[in-house]
Amino acid sequence: MAPASLHDTWMRAALGEAEKAPAFGDVPVGAVVVAADGGVLGADRNRREERHDPTAHAELLAIRAAASARGAWRLDDATLVVTLEPCAMCAGAIVAARIPTVVFGAWDAKAGAAGSVWDLVRDRRALHRAEVVGGVLERECALLLEEFFAARR
Repeated sequence: MAPASLHDTWMRAALGEAEKAPAFGDVPVGAVVVAADGGVLGADRNRREERHDPTAHAELLAIRAAASARGAWRLDDATLVVTLEPCAMCAGAIVAARIPTVVFGAWDAKAGAAGSVWDLVRDRRALHRAEVVGGVLERECALLLEEFFAARR
């Protein structure tokens, strides 16, 4: 596993993606998929509103971009870094892509599937399990979400 300082660096890249989302009406969540050598394989943000697509979560789009860049669906030496704990749909994609490490910022007490509500990415019954590092730059990630939803109320 990469050192915490790299997690912070990668999370800042994910935050950069997330910060773009509100301009398109999307919840500010950003994700990057990082290769074992530290290079970014894929990065994106939530695009559900922009694309009118309920599956256009940051994690799925970043995973798709990474798989396309690699030319293979297995991302078994990559790390997914995302500003918000993945939901069940995204957890399924993480398991399917064989991503060994998930690093996230803010916990999602309503829909999180990497340790809070569910723990699908580490379920013993799954074909693959990921290591999870939660709470990286948690306050910054949570604040971005809080400000977005406060502006909508």
